[in-house]
Amino acid sequence: MKKLTANKVKQAITYSNKTIGIRLGIIVLLALMCCDSEKSYAQDPKLYVFLSFGQSNMEGNAPFEPQDTTVNNRFSVLQAVDCPELGRKKDNWYTAKPPLCRCKTGLTPMDYFGRNLLDSLPKDVRIGIINVAVGGCKIELFDKDNYQTYTATAPEWMKSPLNEYGGNPYGRLVELAKIAQQSGVIKGILMHQGESNTGDQEWPKKVKGVYENLIRDLNLNPATTPLLAGEVVHADQGGICASMNKIIATLPTIIPNAHIISSAGCTAAADHLHFNAQGYRMLGERYAKTMISLLK
Repeated sequence: MKKLTANKVKQAITYSNKTIGIRLGIIVLLALMCCDSEKSYAQDPKLYVFLSFGQSNMEGNAPFEPQDTTVNNRFSVLQAVDCPELGRKKDNWYTAKPPLCRCKTGLTPMDYFGRNLLDSLPKDVRIGIINVAVGGCKIELFDKDNYQTYTATAPEWMKSPLNEYGGNPYGRLVELAKIAQQSGVIKGILMHQGESNTGDQEWPKKVKGVYENLIRDLNLNPATTPLLAGEVVHADQGGICASMNKIIATLPTIIPNAHIISSAGCTAAADHLHFNAQGYRMLGERYAKTMISLLK
């Protein structure tokens, strides 16, 4: 048997090391491809996610009725808070049976937004919603940079819902949205807020700030992420904040992809501040019709 020279031994070791390196590289590459494949599979482009926020009319003020509890399982809610009495844990998806905001809130426009949207979409498309709202709040609560100034003077009755969102509803909305983006695609943002800012001419600019922060924080395209803003209880229903609708109407002048949802004819509760159950159903259907036209 021939003796290997030191040089040949060195060459053989170098070759062996290169071979091992190439094999390891292939293994790592295949592992990364596998992970990417799993990630793509997990994010279903046919799960349309919608964010919603605002004050009491987005929370849902009217008690839901038996007809509101039958829900297609293609319509889901990403739970924002723990509700053990409902068998729901935060950060998990559930069939979107009311309440959709917190444990003891009522019917919201989102209930019938989702139902009506499903009726106009292909059968393989699912709807997922996120609802973060605090009754009585001003739009300033959703200002990510200055919300603490607002919460520092919040009334006692507002502290409980604030605490359920970790003291930062905007931050909670973003957390949930990022969880939802692992499963589906955000298609739009819905809001119903304004009663507590009635007469505030700066309201549209404040809303623009919230919208633009959501776009940046969630890496969304504003051209394909509409903002739908609902009117408060209309003058034709004796709405005590109806004058705010003139200010709400100006929103599309500073947010190109903003759309106003009319509340005309949507029936109100006895306080003329909130909608009743039928009013929420009507308003939710109108949100859905507008979104359907934008998804085409």
